Order: sequence, then structure tokens, then C-alpha cells
Amino acid sequence: MNLQETIKSIDFFNSLTAEQIDILCDFSNITSYEKDSILYYESDENNKLMFLIDGLLKVFKVDKFGNEIFLYHIYKNNMISELSSINNTKIHCFSNAEFIEDSKVLSVNYEKFKENFLDKNILTSELIEVLLNKSQQFQCIINRELVFDATAKVAFMLKQDLHMFNKLKRQEVSFMLHIQPETLSRVLKRLTRNNIINIENGDVQIIDENSLVSIFKGIGV
Repeated sequence: MNLQETIKSIDFFNSLTAEQIDILCDFSNITSYEKDSILYYESDENNKLMFLIDGLLKVFKVDKFGNEIFLYHIYKNNMISELSSINNTKIHCFSNAEFIEDSKVLSVNYEKFKENFLDKNILTSELIEVLLNKSQQFQCIINRELVFDATAKVAFMLKQDLHMFNKLKRQEVSFMLHIQPETLSRVLKRLTRNNIINIENGDVQIIDENSLVSIFKGIGV
């Protein structure tokens, strides 16, 4: 796809006219990244509004002991950038981002984007909606790390990200959820015994979604 077609493929820009897309192309570009490459480090700053076109991105922080703390994944057709202010043309990075698949990223000069679109009240509501969703995502992370027990963590991931749960090795899931592999195994067996999930050829299938949600619903949410 060329630049115009790529922009059209991203839901965030669905309301733009052909003329507006041409304007956006003047200060946008596409960059390819290899698996395991770093997009940015915590405390970096840039002037780009970035969207994941293809691939998969892992967002994480590192504690004072050098341990990686997984935060969340970003999938294609989603905004990557973490904005703390709509008016500030410098975008600060509050975490690290690493590609776990070969990926492509659309980068938009934020200062020119603001001048040509946001200041004219174009795409403003779309940007606010994305930022609110990111805020909710961080609330979920707080619940996962500080409130949920192991069973609630597993149930929450199964409900919110079943595809990724099945794609990753169980040890990787344990690492992400910060629980022991043995604990994850026990939780999955308990959910299976209670007929909430079924495991076939290693993949989890949700049988009783209401019971699964009830495990974490009301716990810090």
C-alpha cells in the first residue's frame, strides 16, 4: 500500500476527506522495523504521533533491579504514542516499546498535525477517545498489578486478550502476569474443572463467559 492507502486503512483517520489525507501525507511517513528492535526508551521524547500499521509491539517498564515489567501489547491499527497534553508538541515516552514481530509504523509530525487538524477541530474527538481508552487501559494495569489475585489476573487476560494468551507459551504468560508457572497451571485446571473454560490442543476456549467475568468484576473496577 502507498501512504494514502495506508492512512485510509487506519480507523483513526476514517472521517478524513481525500484532500485532507493528501495534506496529512505531506508530513507523514512509514517506517519498517524488525522483530526485537526498540521503538523508543522510557524518558525519550519526540514530535511524532505514531500508529502501528502491521505487527505487534510490547510496552514495558524496567524496575531499579533491571527486571522487565510488562504493561500491555499494541496491535495493528492502533495509536502507539502516549500523550500527556494535546497542546504540547513534544511527546514524552513514559515506558519502553519493543517490537515482537516485524512491524510497520506510520509517523505523523505532531506539530503540523495539530496546526492542520486539531486546531481546526478535525480529529479532535477521535484523539480524545483514544486517550480515554489509554487511560482506562492504565487503570486495568493498576488493577492487575495491585488488586487482582492470580485467578483474577488469568481470568482478566482470558477475557481481554484470549488470542495473545493462546499465542504465547505458558511461561511467557506467567511472566507477563507476574505469577509462577505452577500457579498459572493450577488456575487453568480449576477453571476447567468448573466448566468455565476448555483446553483443546493447548488452546483455551471460553465456555462460560459470565462466570469468567465474575471472577474479576467488582475487584477494583
